[in-house]
Amino acid sequence: MSGENDLIKLYSGQILQLAAAIPHTDRLQDPDATVKKRSPLCGSTVTVDVKVENGRITAFGQDVKACALGQAAASVVGTGAIGRTRAEIETARDALKAMLKQDGPTPPAPFDGLEVLRPARDYKNRHASILLAFDATAEALEQAEQANCA
Repeated sequence: MSGENDLIKLYSGQILQLAAAIPHTDRLQDPDATVKKRSPLCGSTVTVDVKVENGRITAFGQDVKACALGQAAASVVGTGAIGRTRAEIETARDALKAMLKQDGPTPPAPFDGLEVLRPARDYKNRHASILLAFDATAEALEQAEQANCA
């Protein structure tokens, strides 16, 4: 029963609040790039649309079909994505990965709300879902950059 209690504790009120308040859930009409990412382990998916100007996200949309942990992460990403560069998104994603895998520091602002997901480090099967929004956003920025260079 201990494992079940730990899992119940993992889904804290803060995580559920974030999951219930995901921003930018409307898809963009004319995005510069769209990327859909799926976690093969749990089936969670996140689709991200971005508009980019001068290397910064100017508009962001996402469709999130994930567990509460993936939804909470997407909520924090959505809150902080506009105005960010690919380097900032990748830095935050890498910090989140280190936080989950090596108990590293919390990702920098404006993504420091991801601290709420620190207890998920013990649930390796949830890590891919938690990283989906960042992975999709980083790849969308890369695609938008390549399209602008072509």
